[in-house]
Formats: sequence, structure tokens, C-alpha cells
Amino acid sequence: MIARALPAVDRDNEAFWTWGREGKLAILRCADCAYYVHPPVSFCPKCESRNVAPEAVSGRGWVVTFTVNHKPWVPGLPDPYVLALVAIEEQADVRIACNIVACATDDVTFDMAVEVVFEPADDLWIPLFRPVQS
Repeated sequence: MIARALPAVDRDNEAFWTWGREGKLAILRCADCAYYVHPPVSFCPKCESRNVAPEAVSGRGWVVTFTVNHKPWVPGLPDPYVLALVAIEEQADVRIACNIVACATDDVTFDMAVEVVFEPADDLWIPLFRPVQS
């Protein structure tokens, strides 16, 4: 396990950081207009409803943009590593900042199809993405 800086967990983001235990990527969704809300907040930015709750999504998406970091900022985090924004399949404007894993840094491309995998860290599950496995 890599020593990562862990997020502060609150009632809005708890599902995002814990549902990985069951292999599920949780994104808040508005029950009134069906808009996915990420980063997680307790209201819908589209219709202003407060009727939002976590929902499991497919865990599939694509790389919107990325950078390859060659500096070892965190002890134990192997470098180089890829930091990316991944759009989820269900709603293209939901972007998750993450690492791309399970492939060489030179193999990461824009629009590459990816799927979520989770890395346990204490009682949290960090969503990472890898190329879609056939």
C-alpha cells in the first residue's frame, strides 16, 4: 500500500471514499433532475435541489487529460506516475482526478477507455483507473 494523503471524509463524500469496499464507484445523483453531482456536495448545481444521494455508476469512462509526473512528491509513490482527469460513462461533465495504473506511462492516451479499481487506505478505498480489460 502506498502512503497517500487521505481526504477529510464528510457526509457528502463518504460514499465516494467507502463504497469501493464493495467494488462500487459512488457518485451523488439528484433525484429530481437525474444530474450526477461531483465533486460531492449536498445540492444539485443544475436544478438547485437538495434531494441528492449516492448512486453506484458503471466505473467506466475515458481519459480527458493527463500529465506524467516524474518527481517523487510522496515517499513510496513510484515515479513516473500518471495524474489524470477521467470522465465517467454516465455523464461526460463528471471528471474524477485520479491516477492511471496497470499500464506504462507512455501507453496512456487521450480518450483511452478506462475502468475503476480501488486501492485500500485505512478504512477508505481510493478510486484509481486502469485501461479497460477485455
